[in-house]
Amino acid sequence: MADAAAAAHAKPQHRPHNPNFSSGPCAKRPGFTLEALSGAMLGRSHRAKEPKAKLAEVITRSRDILGLPSDWRLGIVPASDTGAVEMALWSMLGARPVDVLAFESFSEAWATDVLKQLKLADARVLGAPYGQIPDLAAVDFSHDVVLAWNGTTSGARMPNGDWIPADREGLVIADATSAAFAMELPFEKLDVVTWSWQKALGGEAAHGMLALSPRAVERLLTYKPERPLPKIFRLTSGGKLIEGIFAGETINTPSMLAVEDALDGLRWAEGIGGLKAMIARSERNLAAIARWAEGNARVEFLAADPAIRSCTSICLVIAAPWFAALDAEAQAKAAKRVAALLEAEGVAHDIGAYRDAPPGLRIWGGATVETADIEALLPWIDWAIDAVHSDISAKA
Repeated sequence: MADAAAAAHAKPQHRPHNPNFSSGPCAKRPGFTLEALSGAMLGRSHRAKEPKAKLAEVITRSRDILGLPSDWRLGIVPASDTGAVEMALWSMLGARPVDVLAFESFSEAWATDVLKQLKLADARVLGAPYGQIPDLAAVDFSHDVVLAWNGTTSGARMPNGDWIPADREGLVIADATSAAFAMELPFEKLDVVTWSWQKALGGEAAHGMLALSPRAVERLLTYKPERPLPKIFRLTSGGKLIEGIFAGETINTPSMLAVEDALDGLRWAEGIGGLKAMIARSERNLAAIARWAEGNARVEFLAADPAIRSCTSICLVIAAPWFAALDAEAQAKAAKRVAALLEAEGVAHDIGAYRDAPPGLRIWGGATVETADIEALLPWIDWAIDAVHSDISAKA
């Protein structure tokens, strides 16, 4: 894009102190330096006493901050949140019919697993477009239910847990990777909850977290799928739960540097007031964007309904008439140019919409992001959209 077109509009005076708004890995917690990782057990076996204690500490601190019920198991498993979800799907599904709620990229991937990989015949997909959620009243709770609590790529989330009956017959398996530590999770209405360190804690990508209710543990102990399970998916041995997974004995080798980083994020969360403070920080970020978007002809939330609007993966579409008049290919290019301008100015990294989502912007609003940085970014988005519009008009 021509520099002259961008220069034709006055640039905002203030810049975000931290321009990292990626939706994963996400911004490090405020004040982070590499010194925070000086206690990492580098060059040590993860099975040795001290490193294993670090892994167990991740579990304990996570339980305490999230308020996980005392009778739930929480373990560290391979391959981040994806590995945790896959482990649950492959180990537990097939005992009952399955409903999959698919309304963005990752929940659509779980639907693909259920239908095409596991090939479960008695399964159905309840879908919704990006920015919306499926009809929750249509869910059959005599079935197992698979869902994303928050649409990482669509900016839509579950409004609450009221729609899930306490006396459900099936299990509810919730991918909560962009919800944990930023939203209330109704554990009494859920049976499997997964997340990773790289979202709301601002951690580095590595292992995932798998939380199991007593009902989920019962399923593992009483149902044996006929399909073979790879080693990294196995949660039982000899008809018993592999208890070590839930005490810091990981199935494969974790990065102890990433473990130390996860602990740093957990300690920071505790220091600012725990889950309540984390949620409040994230909601403030959403509120700042909502104030700016109100009456702004340039943008709209992809999730039009405020009741289901995410406070972490905040997705925007360009609503200006000039943008709407473009064909689909031109819209995609224009949105990418807006994101590229912000990147070139050093005010926002990695905020283009997810590749499968409608063209637009995605701003991470989790607790590690300062509201002041969000507020400093927003005028730059106005500037970039106007600059792209000017460039397109000049070439028309």
